[in-house]
This record gives sequence, C-alpha cells and structure tokens, in this order.
Amino acid sequence: MTRVAAAQLAAGTDVAANLDTCLRMIDAAAGTELVVLPEFCNHLSWYADRAHAHRMACTLGDTFLTAIAQRARRHRLYVKIGVTLARDRGRTTGTSLLFGPDGVLLGESDKQILMGAENDYLDPGRTESPVIETPLGRIGMYACMEGVINEVTRSLSLRGAQLLLNSLNSFAIDEASLHIPVRAAENKVWVVAANKVGPLLPAEQLPVIATRLGVPEDRLHGAGESQIVGPDGIPVAIAPVTGDAIVVADIDVALADDKRRPDGTDIMAARRPELYGALTSAPRGRRAPAGAATLSTALAVADTAVLAELAADGVELIVLPELATPPIPEVVRALHDTPAHVVLSVRTHGAHHAMLVNADGVVGYQPQLHPTNRHPWLTEPGSELIVFEMTWGRMAIVVGDDALFPESFRLAAIQDVDVVAVPCSPTEPWELSLGLAERAAENRLNVLAAGSNAGGELLGAIYALSPDFTLWTAWSGPFTGVISHPIVTGTPPGSTSLRATVHPAQSVNRNVSKGTDLVDGRPRWALDAMTTEAQ
Repeated sequence: MTRVAAAQLAAGTDVAANLDTCLRMIDAAAGTELVVLPEFCNHLSWYADRAHAHRMACTLGDTFLTAIAQRARRHRLYVKIGVTLARDRGRTTGTSLLFGPDGVLLGESDKQILMGAENDYLDPGRTESPVIETPLGRIGMYACMEGVINEVTRSLSLRGAQLLLNSLNSFAIDEASLHIPVRAAENKVWVVAANKVGPLLPAEQLPVIATRLGVPEDRLHGAGESQIVGPDGIPVAIAPVTGDAIVVADIDVALADDKRRPDGTDIMAARRPELYGALTSAPRGRRAPAGAATLSTALAVADTAVLAELAADGVELIVLPELATPPIPEVVRALHDTPAHVVLSVRTHGAHHAMLVNADGVVGYQPQLHPTNRHPWLTEPGSELIVFEMTWGRMAIVVGDDALFPESFRLAAIQDVDVVAVPCSPTEPWELSLGLAERAAENRLNVLAAGSNAGGELLGAIYALSPDFTLWTAWSGPFTGVISHPIVTGTPPGSTSLRATVHPAQSVNRNVSKGTDLVDGRPRWALDAMTTEAQ
C-alpha cells in the first residue's frame, strides 16, 4: 500500500507568504509518500497584464521551487505542486511539477487548456503531459480545467498512468461531485486532487468583482473538497469545503492495472481508435443552427400502452431500455397521429441496432460501435455515429455499451448534436451517477439514458442542459457554484416512465468561460494518443 495525501490551502498575492503556507502543508503531510498541492500556489491567478504575470512567475531553481524541493527531500516524499513558470521569449505557463523524495525534479507538465482569464495572461502548453515512472507507480499530472473535459486524463491513462495528480484552482462545486471522480472511474485509475480554499481573487477587490458578476463573495472562493478517488470513482478520503486541510489514504496503486468491468470487458482494449479520427480535426465552431428551446422527453418501459399515453400527452422523444423491444407494429400504432419518436434496440444477427421509430414506421438505425463481453454475439459492430435531423434539432443514438466510452459522445459533439438517446444497461454505479452526467456536461449535450435493473424495473436518468451555464451568461436565479453539471432527473423505484424537459438550444453555448470552449478547446496532443492503440 502507498500512503498519499492531498493538501488544500489558500494563496494570495504575497509570494513569500504563499511559500510558507506550502511548506507548512508539506510538513503536515510528513509520513506519507506523496502529497499533491493545488494549482497556482505561488500567486493568485489574477494579474494586471501579461508582463505582470511573467514577473510574478517562478523559474526553475529559484528560491520558491528550491524550498519546495528541499522540503520534499527533508520528508522523503514526492511533492506535486502547481505554479506559474516564466519561460523563454516572454511565455508564461501554468505548470505542474513533480519533485522526488531526493528533491530532484522528475517531471513537468504545462497546462494545455486554459480557463477564462488565464488566456489573457498565460500561454498554453505545447507538448503532451508525460507519464512518469516512479517506484510508487506510473504517475500522470494535470490541472483543473484539463479535468473538466476528458482528453488529457484519457491520454495519460492510455499511456499507462496508474495514478493521476490533479492540482486545482476552482470555485466550482461540481469539481468534487463530478469532474474529479469521473476521471478515476472512466479510466479505472487513482486520482489525487488538491483544490484551493479562500478567495481566488485579490481580497480587496473581491466585493467589487462579486457585485459586477452578481454572485455572493464566497462563491469566488476555492471550493475545497480535495480528495483521493479509487478506480471505481468512489472517494476514499475527502476534505471539507473550507479551511486548510490534509486528507490521507493508503492505496493499492496496482489496482489501476485492472481495466475490466464486471462482464470481463477491458474498457481500454475495447476502444476503437480507428473510429475516432474525426476528433483530431481542427476546431471549426458550431455550424448547425440552434435546436428548439425545449423538448418534452421520456424514458419508458417496453409497454405500448405507456408509449401511447406519453405520445398522446405531447412527449416527442421516448427512449426504451436496451433490448426491451415490443413488436414494432405495435409501437407504430401507439404513436399514431402524433409527432413522437421512440428509440429502442434490437439484436439483428451479429449486430446490435438501435431503431428510431415514429408513426410511419422505422425511420433510422444506429449500430453499436464497440463490442464487449456482455454481448458475445455482437460480431458485426458499426463503423460510424449517425446524426439524425429532427424537427427540434440534431440527435445521435449511443447504443448499449457504447455509453462507456467518452469518445462516443465526443463524436456526437463535434457533429453539432443537441440530444443523445442512450438505450443501455448500466452495470456499475458510476455509469449513471458520474459517466453520463459528465458526457452531458463536457460536451453540452442533453442525454436520455434508459436501462433496467436485474428485476426488469426501469433504471436511468435524463440529463438536461441548464440555461444557467458558468459566470459568463446571465443566471435566472442565484449563482450556485456549478460550472457545467446538467440537471439530472432520475427514475423513481417502480416507475414505468420518467418525463423531463430538455433544452436542445443550449447545446450551442459551449463556452465554459471566457475564451474556453468545451468542444473546440480539446487539446491536440492528447487526441493523438486517443486515436492510437492503448499501450
């Protein structure tokens, strides 16, 4: 077992005071083998201009970083810290550094995806984040916004990382509830994440800035909840929301080498990189027009009486659980004289097809793309994700275990899809609570996922995009601290249907902050790894 720690702390504009805080937290982690500190530990991410940011940045071997290295050596532990670094030619990067127990710098990773105002002062990384071989295991580093979308952590995991270290500088409460744990679960790796507490902006300017943004001052504080998360997506240690803190856990790093889900499928080996080439295309912005403002949707059991009632009541899109298929002619009759569409799935010889059905009959097909052990008969997988043009917007269907793969939904997002229907069979708790919620959040997609439990009861959720998205759009109510988490409506026990309204038009807005696009901001170097076979 390896004893690891995450340290959360507050940092301001006084570099010397920030160093003292960092050293104090490293001292508090003495007795562990590795400690992770937050992002931007040397100075608040707030500057007058780019020149100011460059002046306040660290340089390798300076007093600040030498002190960190010496403290790592004193306690014989690995220290991962996030700082700004002054590079050549006036460049300034947000950089993760890993010092070994001998004080030697083992690796550095420049942040590839900058968040909001960071774009005004910092320069994005120009290379892929390394995987660092250590006696503790294979370590990958990333920072804050790099964990709000999937590519950086996916790439690190595909290149063999077992332990991912995340330094954050975030006020978003859905970092702890969604973006941090999902990266562990979807890649079956360990994640140690350290966030800030206290003001993330200069304290003397905070009242004015909060008033201008229309948010309470405490919503511009670091959200804390630093945590250590297992490969199942469950935190084994988590810090409080406020206050400096250290959380510690003993972990078995080697558990991250087992990529099997309960049916024995290796979730990395089951990927199909040959289908993901479109993800490497140059950013182009959304070209499709916005969809409808609202869409009435439902999940339902495979009962035509239930389908008829929903369709007659104005529901326009209904998703059934995977392979729970009433006779198609009966489905067509249930939809008679309504504009409703039903998505269901069927086995067709060696293929698993989703079918799109309306009152005229079957109007579309989508084959499952990724074979898994759960369906040994699936020998004829599909070769592309199809987009269906609907009266209310653009739709894709992600079939069965295709829902396990972040790449499936990314392919939908780059094709300007608004709604994704998912007839599936969730088998691990994280798939509904974290996985599909993140697929909606990181791609700005409305997602309807219908499955069933072992007893045949309806199991699933509808993930609707909220019009209240980040601080850069006007909120209809008070700011909650959520950065991108969708509105989730889950199925009550014993229900035969679940209804919710989704918002196709909201897929147009992908700017999670100023200058940071969730879809077009995906990093090139990570995509190169994702479109090749796993190591």
